Amino acid sequence: MPELLRVENLKKYFPRGSKVLKAVDNVSFTLQEGETLGLVGESGSGKSTLGRAILRLHEPDDGRVFFEGADVAHLGKEALRQKRRHMQLIFQDPLASLNPQMTIGQAIEDPLIIHGIGTPVERKQKVAELLSLVDISPEFINSFPYEFSGGQQQRVGIARSLALNPKFIVCDEPVSALDVSIQAQIISLLLDLRQKFNLAYLFIAHDLGVIKYISDRIAVMYLGRIVQLGPKEELFKNPAHPYTKALISSIPRIPRDGKQVRRYETLSGEIPSPIDLPSGCRFYSRCPVVLDQCKNVDPEFKEISAGHWVACHRCN
Repeated sequence: MPELLRVENLKKYFPRGSKVLKAVDNVSFTLQEGETLGLVGESGSGKSTLGRAILRLHEPDDGRVFFEGADVAHLGKEALRQKRRHMQLIFQDPLASLNPQMTIGQAIEDPLIIHGIGTPVERKQKVAELLSLVDISPEFINSFPYEFSGGQQQRVGIARSLALNPKFIVCDEPVSALDVSIQAQIISLLLDLRQKFNLAYLFIAHDLGVIKYISDRIAVMYLGRIVQLGPKEELFKNPAHPYTKALISSIPRIPRDGKQVRRYETLSGEIPSPIDLPSGCRFYSRCPVVLDQCKNVDPEFKEISAGHWVACHRCN
């Protein structure tokens, strides 16, 4: 598949008094057309900041973001506006992402108006088509967001993200605020839409079970950096980084045929503050297999097999 997105050494820092919060620190990866890259990690690892920095909702401090060959991180205002037609975002909180004073029809039509697409009649028809696409009847076009359930609100958000026919969508924990049964429906919808429109997703979540189901490849993020990246089957088969092993251990399992379920090391303690990062490997203070060098030497991000990258001294 052709490459759609390339992120190179992306950084996003936030000043905090005399210190700096390194939310995204030297992150690199690629995304192909029609591919889903799952991005997983604990709260505070920098996942959402990374997604927003790629779209320049947060201005990157350094690094480059190539979308269809154009360096998005350095585009001018009008060029970025045009490129954003093909790069969209689905928010974690569907209700907060919708203007309570706008009907759902107005919310979905708004991107079309901003970009001067279609006549009023054509835009109304497009909105009706988008609502049908996400399984909401067009007869509710004049209803307000508060009249819908959380799952329906997220469907409206998805319809809005599709209005400009994007090629790439950042899905920022789009199911974490929903009931489990509704989560399954939304994930199924996203998979159907990906196949129908050849969409590429950066799917952000903290649930590895959800990530495994929807993704082609998985990136594991910890304290602003990707510590493991690879095809999902390979990553689950060989969770080389201790942090990845701990995340996999946290997935609830019901044993089949009465056999013992293999478990890896679990973690103790909280994720350190990104304002006061540990020296060496950022994970060493919680790592169950820490080496002396981990405390002083930052591990290199290396390819341990085809397309499978890990930042760990035990793998180097």
